[in-house]
Amino acid sequence: MTTFVSENLYVMNKIRITKQFNFETGHALYGYDGKCRNVHGHSYKLSVTVIGKPITDPSHVKLGMVIDFSDLKKIIKEEIVDPFDHATVFNKNTPHVELAAELGNRGHKVILADYQPTSENMVIDFTEKIKARLPKNIELNSIKLQETETSYAEWYASDNTSDSSDGENSNLYI
Repeated sequence: MTTFVSENLYVMNKIRITKQFNFETGHALYGYDGKCRNVHGHSYKLSVTVIGKPITDPSHVKLGMVIDFSDLKKIIKEEIVDPFDHATVFNKNTPHVELAAELGNRGHKVILADYQPTSENMVIDFTEKIKARLPKNIELNSIKLQETETSYAEWYASDNTSDSSDGENSNLYI
């Protein structure tokens, strides 16, 4: 028995695609009044969801896909996982730059961010990096950055419709 699928299957449907990633990153929160002021690390779990319409061109090798999972993986690995994995992130506008320089001089992977490296600020940074690399027909829908089993930060496009940031990356890698 043969089942036929409607030619209009993809015409009006937007589909969300999610890819998950894991990486290890250290950080310290300068000026914070709790334990996280000390250098420590997390086993981060990052979920990235994009939205778009599946490709409808029958001659396209990726027919039926919103985006190839491997293409999304390449973007996230290049922009986030590879730079941040086993790195330590410090706010470049604090005295932590001295510690960062010492660690960098000793061969450690250090990122100097222009923000306090909280999960909330990292999500904003990651959002801009990802949006800059997505194909024009694909939109970033959401990001979830989980730093522990019970703690995470989320960004949703629907909550940020008047987002006017320029997407410029001003992190320094030592």
